[in-house]
Amino acid sequence: MRNHRFAFLLALVLALGLSVAAAGCGGGDDESSGGSTGGSTDTAAAAEDVSGNVSVLALWTAGEQKSFQAVLDGFNEKYPNVKVSYKSAEDVRPVLATAIEGGNPPDIAALPNPGLMRDFVSGGNLKDIEFARKTVEDNFAESWVDLASVDNKLYGVFFKGANKSTVWYNVHAYEDAGIEPAEDWDAFLQNAETLKQSGVPAWSIGGADGWVLTDWFEQIYIRLAGPEKYDQLTNHEIPWTDPSVKETLTELQKVFGDTDNIAGGTNGALQANFPESVTNVFSDPPKAATVYEGDFVAGVITDETTAKPQTDFNVFDFPSVNGSEPAVVGGGDMIVMFKDNPAAQALVEYLATAEAAEIWAKLGGFSSPNKNVDPSVYPDEILRKTASALAEAETFRFDLSDLTPSAFGGDQMFTILQDFLKNPDDVDGTATKLEAAAKQAYK
Repeated sequence: MRNHRFAFLLALVLALGLSVAAAGCGGGDDESSGGSTGGSTDTAAAAEDVSGNVSVLALWTAGEQKSFQAVLDGFNEKYPNVKVSYKSAEDVRPVLATAIEGGNPPDIAALPNPGLMRDFVSGGNLKDIEFARKTVEDNFAESWVDLASVDNKLYGVFFKGANKSTVWYNVHAYEDAGIEPAEDWDAFLQNAETLKQSGVPAWSIGGADGWVLTDWFEQIYIRLAGPEKYDQLTNHEIPWTDPSVKETLTELQKVFGDTDNIAGGTNGALQANFPESVTNVFSDPPKAATVYEGDFVAGVITDETTAKPQTDFNVFDFPSVNGSEPAVVGGGDMIVMFKDNPAAQALVEYLATAEAAEIWAKLGGFSSPNKNVDPSVYPDEILRKTASALAEAETFRFDLSDLTPSAFGGDQMFTILQDFLKNPDDVDGTATKLEAAAKQAYK
């Protein structure tokens, strides 16, 4: 009798278990959580189950911090039981170094370049985010995934990007000179000569900030030498005395050496920082007609001048060199994880979606490398153009100086190119100095 009763109870338990499992696999056909990655009532239920505290450190301050908070608010709508605490720092590196040394890094941080990510990986400080690989691969081009990986393991996702292959110009100065934005390097240089003859110097260069000069070099180099050599030079697999480097310096000399065509001449360029190089072009009257730098130029224009988009200022792609294919060199802030827990994983995966990026994109001052972001959400045509070029680029490379050892890319390369700006005829000597500095830094 007890055996029959036991058998009956066992059958009942198994039946109930199967019923529960079937219900769990159901999926709720009439409800969806929406968003760019789709979902079901099960996903919403899973989000309700995730709880905990997540600390985030990033370099976004002031207006950018407010915009990122809007993104975090969107996350909290999906994950109401996760509390996110945000801390900003203009330079996250020393803050993270101190926190790691004290044994209490944040759960998540935004890093300004892949080189810093690799340093933390080699030190055993970062957790991989392989759990989010499918989401990342669905939303980002292969080049962005590769940049966020070490030894084929994914450690980050680029949330915010920068397109540095952009040239900004004073619309009225170009109209007065009777020229249109150039698509190739020869026309670019010819336009500069026409502008000079019209009475306005062509160039404004923020040479006091050495990174502006490294950006000039990188834009020409990837177009003249190609992306493969760009990678080889980045990794110091070819020397800085390679003919491709000297050819690039020779082309750069055509800009730096035309001193009468630079706002303030050579001394003016060496004394002007990046913001000043922008306001030079969009002041009234302008001190120059053109400034090369990334898509963040737009923020300086709108914050510090009265120039209006398209009417007073506009943008075009950095021109091809010798018929080179389109390429984008840029930068980006990548989300990484120092502590592995369900709440941190949920935030990382959310930040990899187009849904999260579109919240900030609508607010302006933001470009996303996420290829699934709807370009129409950007608030103006100029930002739509530069952001789309970033996300859709078939050939993308990260800023070269940010990928090299900081002793070289963040120090020696700056000063050597500033010396080249002073003496642009010294192509061979500049290449030799760059190679000597690289040898020391790559030891």
